[in-house]
Amino acid sequence: MKAADIRNLKTAEINSKIAELKAELFNLRFQHAVGQLENTARLKTIKKTIAQMKTIISERGE
Repeated sequence: MKAADIRNLKTAEINSKIAELKAELFNLRFQHAVGQLENTARLKTIKKTIAQMKTIISERGE
């Protein structure tokens, strides 16, 4: 998700997306620990997206 797309979302929507991504990140970390995860780059992508969303929320002052 691009930063411009994230900026168009409302804060509540961003918070719900963050919760979804954190749940997905948890599952991917578990798969990685067990050795079932093939696309390890997905971990980095999700963490980056979460950071972008949190940054946009803090820029808004909310």
